[in-house]
Amino acid sequence: MELAGVPRPWRYGLLLGAYVLFLLLGAGVLVALEGAPEEALRRELRAARARLLQEHRACLSAPQLEHLLERVVAAGSYGVSGLGNVSGDENWEFTSALFFTASVLTTTGYGHTVPLSDGGKIFCVLYSLLGIPMTLLLLGCLLQHLLPFVSYQPVRYIHRRWGFPLVRVALAHAAGLGLATLGLFILIPAVCFWALESNWNFLESVYFCFISLSTIGLGDYVPKGSSQPPLHELYELSITCYLLVGLLAMLLTLETAYRLQEVRAFIHFFAPARNSPRKDDDHVEILARDQLALATVSTISSPDKPTERGPT
Repeated sequence: MELAGVPRPWRYGLLLGAYVLFLLLGAGVLVALEGAPEEALRRELRAARARLLQEHRACLSAPQLEHLLERVVAAGSYGVSGLGNVSGDENWEFTSALFFTASVLTTTGYGHTVPLSDGGKIFCVLYSLLGIPMTLLLLGCLLQHLLPFVSYQPVRYIHRRWGFPLVRVALAHAAGLGLATLGLFILIPAVCFWALESNWNFLESVYFCFISLSTIGLGDYVPKGSSQPPLHELYELSITCYLLVGLLAMLLTLETAYRLQEVRAFIHFFAPARNSPRKDDDHVEILARDQLALATVSTISSPDKPTERGPT
């Protein structure tokens, strides 16, 4: 099938159409999965409200209950719980504020805690305008320095040492790195959250880890941990470090997968270079011919680059 001859506008149209279909598919699946549980929850809440008004109709009216519930919901949107059995942990002691700033600068943004004052809102906007670009710059610099040790050098070493084809080595290395990231930053932390969070099951813990490291940050699950001050602060500090290191690990894994020749060929089909279709950037070169699978950055390549292996 000759795909290289497909005009550029048709490629963009194909990509856009596939993305729209993917959006519609996701929406349809969520409607099918979540519609019934939402309706069941609504019925349960209406029944509980009716029972409460029936039992306390002598001293509690419907408008009074509505007003109280509105206050509780409004306080909950600012991270203040109206439940009497919840500990009075402050949202703005130092480690909690540090966790909040880390979630903001990594664009995770759980939404469980938000500034209450106008000054806090203004500071958050200005702080994010400066802090998010600084975070991206830091992550970019760390990726540039870590990629040779994590991705390029292991592949070149295995290729030289045992002579395996680069295409297989690169694919195996990317798969191994993905599994290592999954185990070290998703599954093992999920087991820890499962043990520490009394009302989380294992699936919810895995869900939280993935939602956090992918910077989606829906905020429906936020770790609480121990209510004891020293343990609570240590717990929040540990989660902050986990978010930063885990995000870096996810980026390293994704960048390694992006450097695979198969992935780059797929991307170049939809976004081909205008002048030289086999050249990416002036600092990137693709090392081999039919056996090559990994792109290396020429500015970080060592003088003893692997020799190209011709057909045997």
